[in-house]
Amino acid sequence: MREPREVTQPSGWVSKIASLQDRQGYSEQHWEGSFEDYLAIVRQNPKVTRTAFQRVYDMILSHGKTEYIDNKKKLISYNFFTDPDFGGKDAIYGLDIPLMKLVNVFKSAAQGYGTEKRVILLHGPVGSSKSTIARLLKKGLEAYSKTAEGAVYTFAWDIERTNPEGQRRREVMPCPMHEEPLHLIPHEWRSKIFADLSPADSGYSIPETGDLCPACRYVFKELMTEYKGDWEKVIQHVKVRRLVLSEKDRIGIGTFQPKDEKNQDSTELTGDINYRKIAEYGSDSDPRAFNFDGEFNIANRGIIEFVEILKLDVAFLYDLLGATQEHKIKPKKFPQTDIDEVIIGHTNEPEYKKLQSNEFMEALRDRTVKIDIPYISRLDEEVKIYERDYNSHKIRGKHIAPHTLEMAAMWGVLTRLEEPKKHNLTLLQKLKLYNGKSLPNFTEDNIKELRKEANREGMEGISPRYVQDKISNALVSDKGDGCVNPFMVMNELEAGLRQHSLISSEDQRKRFRELLTDVKREYEDVVKNEVQRAISADEDAITKLCANYIDNIKAYTQREKVRNKYTGQYEEPDERLMRSIEEKIDIAESRKDDFRREIMNYIGALAIEGKTFNYRTNERLHKALELKLFEDQKDSIKLKNLVASVVDRETQEKIDVVKQRLIKNYGYCEVCSTDVLNFVASIFARGDAKD
Repeated sequence: MREPREVTQPSGWVSKIASLQDRQGYSEQHWEGSFEDYLAIVRQNPKVTRTAFQRVYDMILSHGKTEYIDNKKKLISYNFFTDPDFGGKDAIYGLDIPLMKLVNVFKSAAQGYGTEKRVILLHGPVGSSKSTIARLLKKGLEAYSKTAEGAVYTFAWDIERTNPEGQRRREVMPCPMHEEPLHLIPHEWRSKIFADLSPADSGYSIPETGDLCPACRYVFKELMTEYKGDWEKVIQHVKVRRLVLSEKDRIGIGTFQPKDEKNQDSTELTGDINYRKIAEYGSDSDPRAFNFDGEFNIANRGIIEFVEILKLDVAFLYDLLGATQEHKIKPKKFPQTDIDEVIIGHTNEPEYKKLQSNEFMEALRDRTVKIDIPYISRLDEEVKIYERDYNSHKIRGKHIAPHTLEMAAMWGVLTRLEEPKKHNLTLLQKLKLYNGKSLPNFTEDNIKELRKEANREGMEGISPRYVQDKISNALVSDKGDGCVNPFMVMNELEAGLRQHSLISSEDQRKRFRELLTDVKREYEDVVKNEVQRAISADEDAITKLCANYIDNIKAYTQREKVRNKYTGQYEEPDERLMRSIEEKIDIAESRKDDFRREIMNYIGALAIEGKTFNYRTNERLHKALELKLFEDQKDSIKLKNLVASVVDRETQEKIDVVKQRLIKNYGYCEVCSTDVLNFVASIFARGDAKD
């Protein structure tokens, strides 16, 4: 037999890995002490006794929040939903209003105003982040329970018992439902003890969260009998422990998912008899012979998520009703048992409509707080989803051309918007208004009115998942020479509409195709403008043009003449030059004097502050100068000749300069910069043909 080959390991690797461990943190998270020690902790920090709703609310607030004004409405963005603890993998974008409503439900429940007795139901179309919100809450609560601020405690029994062979042996029995240790104090004593542990000046009162579970109650009674009612001696058998919530370890975090009715029963929620232990304990009604391991049991002190909650069989809903309203569950052969947990479920619209039409489900409807989670209706926020999934760290060997993700997101958002009922608006203009762009004759009040008249906006349309699938298709295709451009993605989006399983009618399919045509037109305008800016990005030329313009408007406003630097003669201000620049940003003839005075006043104000005027600080003037310079240079570059088979050397050199600007300033690569120049050249060629 061959001897095993000795494996040599790099020296120090184990130590290097071990050095990453936070041993102090591990020690704190596995703290253990007496009941007396725990009472001292409560006296110092009564918040360790918080209810599940209070803990979830404090956990969200612990990450901070940002207040801002959107269309005259004060909104709050909670940093927790950007998923800071896990690198933003589950970050949620563009849903600040629904998330504000959700947090307000937690706030109300934390203060005991009634919503703690409700199922929180996240309702919305497929792919609208319902599952992500539930997942974030579970992940966040796990992480929070590991911090000093989010510490939770439970207890175990350190007892001796006689086994079936008649031998006495020591046994440590953790509370199967991770209860609050203060449940060990009898009800009639609690009001006085709680008042002493958490006096009024502490600003926090210890909540009354129920009684011992059947297993702990049984042990408690046995010990009380053994010690002839001496509570103090009974408590000597209690070991209080720090509780770290964990979904994988089934501690404080539960998830329940509907399955085949034949293979699932309500004991999965409330636990079941352990038949192997009946022989040991002698009866199936002995709580020690019962597994308190249903999802409601193990989620005690934390949160339970119901996936597709309205697909549950009626038998499960009975347990859900009691758990919601009374905070109690009924394990088989045992009395009602107290629980303290957040119950959150999610469902889609067809299932919710079934709930509304089912008269036998009134009790559940009455115990539900519905939070609508719509699709994103703001373009910039939709783009963030795709930028997160398709950033440069994840996409290897492929380059995504500028505006590719933006155009895909634009189409996705357009499919979700309702046609404006008035205001003479196109759907694309409405999208831009929602995205924060200002349009002539539209105020913030108009935008509020647009949102108000669109009752179901965001509840229908294309899911981000569909867009992600088509971007992925474009990335793995052989087309594009290593670069994915907007047309490749838009072609994938259009081709996929033929087999899209969620499109219910041919009219809807036709509408989505028409919206793609609108997006393609918008892309033409965007890249034309971008190429124009790249062509006119000659800093020296713009600076000279700006200086010339400023000299002329200064002379014009002060009724002076301008010195011609070539002839040395004094001449009237060049009206043709000034108007050729001002017309680029739609300054009417009747408004030219106001605009010129505005520029001169701006320059004067800077001079008083000791600052020098720079055209870049005035966005409108900067744009006008760029467009003017482009107009002057486009014929010398002969961009439209790119579509010709032969390009002269001088033109090619100028085109190469523009390409380098596109690559350096706008994020293009060698492939897509050539493509976009050819595309824009073809647009100009079409325009000349029309002329």
